[in-house]
Amino acid sequence: MAFIADRLSRIKPSPTIAVSTKAAELKAAGRDVIGLGAGEPDFDTPDHIKAAAKAAIDAGATKYTAVEGTMELRKAICAKLKRDNGLDYAPNQIQVGCGGKQTIYNAMMATLNPGDEVIIPAPYWVSYPDITLLAEGTPVFVDCPAEDNFKLKPEALEAAITPKTKWLILNSPSNPTGAAYSRAEMKALTDVLMKHPHVWVMTDDMYEFLVYDGFEFVTPAQVEPGLMNRTLTLNGVSKAYCMTGWRVGYAAGPADVIKAMNKVQSQSTTHTSSVSQAAAVAALNGDHGFIAANNAVFRERRDLVVKMLNDVPGIVCPKPEGAFYVYPSIAGLIGKTAPDGKVINTDEDFVTYLLESEGVAAVHGEAFGLSPYFRVSYATSTDALREACIRIQRACAALK
Repeated sequence: MAFIADRLSRIKPSPTIAVSTKAAELKAAGRDVIGLGAGEPDFDTPDHIKAAAKAAIDAGATKYTAVEGTMELRKAICAKLKRDNGLDYAPNQIQVGCGGKQTIYNAMMATLNPGDEVIIPAPYWVSYPDITLLAEGTPVFVDCPAEDNFKLKPEALEAAITPKTKWLILNSPSNPTGAAYSRAEMKALTDVLMKHPHVWVMTDDMYEFLVYDGFEFVTPAQVEPGLMNRTLTLNGVSKAYCMTGWRVGYAAGPADVIKAMNKVQSQSTTHTSSVSQAAAVAALNGDHGFIAANNAVFRERRDLVVKMLNDVPGIVCPKPEGAFYVYPSIAGLIGKTAPDGKVINTDEDFVTYLLESEGVAAVHGEAFGLSPYFRVSYATSTDALREACIRIQRACAALK
């Protein structure tokens, strides 16, 4: 269609949102569907956070805020970064956006020129490449296979850097694999970055608090203070605080980059909801006891899903360190034939078969840049997960 801008031909709609939408449509039509596509905790937002939002409404805190976010929230973010990560930021080094996705968009639009390269370890969150392409940058994918625990190796990073490299995007714990970098692994990567002063690092720490089995989370500028002036630390309240729909993400970085990002945001959303910002202050400053309680449930669900999927001949499911996803290989199922005669040639064929035959909605690995895998979100009820895994086992047993 000639009327639509050419830039849209570079990108595709979010596959994870598409799967969730399809599952919702099928449910509405009366199908028995279990959705494992959404990266969204099934726990409700904690009461003290909801109370802060209600109080903000009653107090009339319903007007425009500063583009970069309220001073109260930016100070709470500074306090959080100091408390949890040992990082010193001032309020003018903080931007609040409408979820983590907008802060990435703002950063790319503010910093990328045509042809600038962005190194993206694969598998990756689906939006990194498309936002890069919208900003006229060039995604450079580096495969991080299961034998490397889905993590970027320093020698692979070194090989990917060129004079055109502007950013490295790091996401730990990862969406879609749940893989997380230890302090030693992170230091090995930051050592490479220290040799290439033109390369900046954008670290997506959204799953920081969702780690298991005593794993210690670290972020790049914490491990290598020499990177502080070329690191954009991204986080938000969506996942650990069960606030996906509130749409609050934030970026911390050098003041001139934040200022440029504010210019971009001033011409798009202006700012995120004033009420959501008040709720985020309560989330960051308030009681965090619920996070450990939620994580205990997530860990049980992880172990359940890993075991039940590994019981399926042809599926290999690694145990992740964090987040609430598993990323099983289906290499052993490729080439098999479904009861209706269709051959499973790709991971997209497999998730289509799961949805059509058993009403289980998952996301195919190709969407995340590494096949043949599929992503399961275990941020749903334990009973639903158990039933979904039984259905997956049954579907796989029916393949010939």
